[in-house]
Amino acid sequence: MNAPQSVNIVMIEDDEGHARLIEKNIRRAGIMNPIRHFTDGTTALDYIFNDTSGPQLNGPALVLLDLNLPDMSGTDILAKIKTSDGPVKRTPVVVLTTTDDSREIQRCYDLGANVYITKPVNYESFAQAIRQLGLFLSVIQVPDLGDAHG
Repeated sequence: MNAPQSVNIVMIEDDEGHARLIEKNIRRAGIMNPIRHFTDGTTALDYIFNDTSGPQLNGPALVLLDLNLPDMSGTDILAKIKTSDGPVKRTPVVVLTTTDDSREIQRCYDLGANVYITKPVNYESFAQAIRQLGLFLSVIQVPDLGDAHG
């Protein structure tokens, strides 16, 4: 039996400022897991499903997903992850977005999002929300994707 793997954090966020803020505050919360940052859905999905270090082939991950991306909607990415065959569909997805439309929130949960966080416009509130997310990440149990083969 292998030792538990470190959970890779896959951040899909096209706004570089938001990405830096998210990473900085996750680190501030004491989360030292590797963070892979993608600015568009196409390369993120390719990593998730095809890369040898991605969750489909290499085990546990957590996805931080922005809904407003340049090439596709975050809900499409969420649907692809949650309807996939294989271990990736168990990957927890945290939606982090500026959209607070209740229909969009409902849709994300219907598609299988685990957490939906609206990015506050105010910098300090956003930083605080991410620190709280970091605390959440420090206690979350991520399924061992290796158990899916069977």
